[in-house]
Amino acid sequence: MKTVWRQTECSMDTIKALYNEVKVSPITLRVLINRGLDTPAKVRGFLNNNLKDMYDPYKMKDMEKAIKIMCEAIDNKEKIMVYGDYDCDGVTSTAILYKAIKKCGGNVAYHIPHRENEGYGMNITRVEAIAKEGFDLIITCDNGISAVAEVQRAKDLGLKVIVTDHHELPFEEVDGERRLIVPNSDALVNPKQEECQYPFKLLCGAAIAYKFAMALYKRRGINGGDDLLELAAIGTICDVVDLQDENRIIAKEGLKILSKSNNPGIKALKQVIDIQGEVTCYNVGFAIGPCINATGRLETAEMSLQLLLCEDNREAMELATKVFNLNKERQDLTTASFEEVCEAIEGSDLINDRIIVVYNDHIHESIAGIVAGRVKEKYGRPTFVLTEGKDMPKGSGRSIEEYNMFEEMLKCKEVLHKFGGHPMAAGLSIKEENIPEFRRLLNENCTLNDNDLALKIKVDSPIKLNYVNEAVVEEFNRLEPFGKGNPSPVLGALKVRVKEVRFLGAEEQHVKLKFYLEETFKTVDGIFFNGKERVEEIFISAYGDDYRSHMMAPENLFVDVLFQPDINEFNGRRSVQLKIKDIRESKVKR
Repeated sequence: MKTVWRQTECSMDTIKALYNEVKVSPITLRVLINRGLDTPAKVRGFLNNNLKDMYDPYKMKDMEKAIKIMCEAIDNKEKIMVYGDYDCDGVTSTAILYKAIKKCGGNVAYHIPHRENEGYGMNITRVEAIAKEGFDLIITCDNGISAVAEVQRAKDLGLKVIVTDHHELPFEEVDGERRLIVPNSDALVNPKQEECQYPFKLLCGAAIAYKFAMALYKRRGINGGDDLLELAAIGTICDVVDLQDENRIIAKEGLKILSKSNNPGIKALKQVIDIQGEVTCYNVGFAIGPCINATGRLETAEMSLQLLLCEDNREAMELATKVFNLNKERQDLTTASFEEVCEAIEGSDLINDRIIVVYNDHIHESIAGIVAGRVKEKYGRPTFVLTEGKDMPKGSGRSIEEYNMFEEMLKCKEVLHKFGGHPMAAGLSIKEENIPEFRRLLNENCTLNDNDLALKIKVDSPIKLNYVNEAVVEEFNRLEPFGKGNPSPVLGALKVRVKEVRFLGAEEQHVKLKFYLEETFKTVDGIFFNGKERVEEIFISAYGDDYRSHMMAPENLFVDVLFQPDINEFNGRRSVQLKIKDIRESKVKR
């Protein structure tokens, strides 16, 4: 895959002006400016913000109305149903609302739909069952904004409905114009409504549930909320929303609570996973979150919800062990399915398509999205993975920044049964006989060129390696937590001399490099995970087929390298280490 390095331009005048005000190093200021933080107030706000900087939840449209309805339901001992979703954001949202309403004295229960039997969001049959069981109020979380018919059915049956959601508002096209379609709920809390004056629009479902809970606590005169904030942090990190503004505060402050959590379920899950000490974004995004997600994919998400709500340590450990083992099973299924799909792509003309559409009826439908994401990462192209559904093939798509997947699906809607999503991800169901036409239409309409399909790596700043030290790493740590919208800074060094190279790992897939710093006559280590192919290209270009004989002492070999600075601790010794993102042969004579 072609790789493009994109170095952002930054005015030295801007850096100097900021430095005089905030006394942050120029290299860190360059990173902050790249994130749009170009005034002293913005920089201070980013570095020092905390829970006191959160916005008043009552600024959300319909929040006042929703809280009034909820308080009346609690006071009148009405039966309240929290209607959630089966992914990590939905499970944590459900846990937040359930815990908050119960603490306020509400007669509350919860329901999370079964992925295969009910599908995403509200289900009319389930709504009818909820009404038959005598519930008076439904409050949704992480769903409901598109449940027009389901909400109306609930209303017809005499239920009150509060919708809390963060997804884009659905619409229909009439004479080339888009007309919004929203459910007829008693209150609709979603900051993406055009009339909503809430200052930040990018909250996930769990964050909106947390804001609702805080508004409810305020109205009922209840203090606390740390136990809800840690759940909101899990949902925020795992839903991959931009870690900016309130999302960054929720993630940063929530991680502190997670590190010392008193929640029996979270404590047990951390123990089973073997997370010790400070909990990081990586721990949540790649360990805790996938475990919570796994139950909704392979069994029922209620297992994860029970874990988060559990108050008994022994029961918590049993549930955590089950959840952990389910995630291992999910990982094995995903790997096997990914390999099958890649084999199908490379063994057919699919490899030539700019938009990949693969149908494999053996893939578990719950992991189609994960597989699509991995295929997209490998080939750098928008990908749809379809598999056998209950009534017809179903699947998921994952996209790249340059391709609005939802807009392109609108152009093919005549061959789709149902679909929905946003620019970067989508879900669909389609008759099997229509799959070839869907593939043809997507590729015929595709305007992506080679540059669009190239892997882009954003470079925050150039730097000479002898200036990379522990102080730089420690100051970068102040920018955490890192994630979407606030990535870990990437630095670039040009014309660096390679002193030594070793391949590591069972399949020699990783590379350890030693770079020589000519200014100081010292060396610095770099680790390049899964970088063997890239490094081999450079050595073969420099030395031919006999390149391995040169790896321990390359002669006059210079490279350009992109990296994230890190600290390596081994046997009580600390040293700077480069986590390499990409490498290329430098345009300098050997």
